[in-house]
Amino acid sequence: MANSFIVRYGSMRSIGEFSARPDDVYRRDEQVLVRTDRGIEWGDILCNASEATRKYLNSKKSAGRILRVIDDQDTKSRDELESKERHEFSRCGELIAERKLQMDLVDVEHIFGGERIIFYYLAENRVDFRELVKDLAREFNTRIEMRQIGVRDEAKLLADYGDCGKPVCCNTHLSEMPPVSMKMAKLQKATLDPNKISGRCGRLKCCLRYEYDTYKEYQRELPKVGSTVMTREGQGRVVAQEILAQKILVNFEGGTTKMTDASDIVTVISGKKKSN
Repeated sequence: MANSFIVRYGSMRSIGEFSARPDDVYRRDEQVLVRTDRGIEWGDILCNASEATRKYLNSKKSAGRILRVIDDQDTKSRDELESKERHEFSRCGELIAERKLQMDLVDVEHIFGGERIIFYYLAENRVDFRELVKDLAREFNTRIEMRQIGVRDEAKLLADYGDCGKPVCCNTHLSEMPPVSMKMAKLQKATLDPNKISGRCGRLKCCLRYEYDTYKEYQRELPKVGSTVMTREGQGRVVAQEILAQKILVNFEGGTTKMTDASDIVTVISGKKKSN
């Protein structure tokens, strides 16, 4: 693409590559109107598109095109739209209650160009909302879309700041939310208190995934816990690892226990040399 930019857009903060006119130049954080397959939407310029960004997004297809930079009238229209969204959310909640539907309304997104209104909801089972959609379409006179989401998506829509004091990752730079396991927390010796390692969604924090590969790589360079090793200070058994420091805690034959640098290991007598 001759001239294209990476833009964040929509309530779900989707990220995509958008084409622009040949002579158009946009700066980072500049707010623009874009045309997507959903309609005309509000977006934020992140950077120029490149092969590196296409590889990161794992996409070679354009998400749409940039129309123009927003103006004062657009800002006024957006404020009016937010007021409409509050009414639409409230009304949809009333209709859900009237029909006794087993679903929890989470958020509403009124596309800037008015092409559709999207209602995000949580539900444990499949919900027949066909009559609800008809009611909403008749009342708001536009296309209605009901989108079922999970608890992590709920946090992406509603959460603000994490325990670290920074905006939650799912609401800022993450284009995908990778699976996170307790194994990752254990390897990094994070506290196993669910209240401290869970994010705003109630699931394990996404940031536990960030350094996991580095920990695994470093762990492979150390003798496994339980291995018998010969060090410069004698023979002993590995009882613990300090992965990032590249040290092991060794219980020597004389009964002493000492933290030993990996460079002081002469050989591994028994046990796997590298951790799995």
